[in-house]
Amino acid sequence: MTQQQRITEKLERQFNPVHLEVVNESHMHNVPPGSESHFKVTIVSEAFAGQKLVARHRLVNQALAEELAGGIHALALHTLDPDQWFERAGKVAASPPCLGGGKS
Repeated sequence: MTQQQRITEKLERQFNPVHLEVVNESHMHNVPPGSESHFKVTIVSEAFAGQKLVARHRLVNQALAEELAGGIHALALHTLDPDQWFERAGKVAASPPCLGGGKS
């Protein structure tokens, strides 16, 4: 099972999301081909209703503690409740370019 699949399964099980997208963005960084070190997660769940952003991120980080202790270098989180998701028409910000060294 890939790191991306593990992240997806854990978040689905923990948060029962309305929408979940886990994107491996490692190819955008100066890492070997096939790496699974940089991820962008967009997760929409009722579990986030009434929660501040930091609390939402803590919940996701707790759910992924094992993965974060391993090979994940970066995890970009977009944590929304369903109302926020629909207000934004299902859109989140694009990831910025890598600033951590030249890409080979």
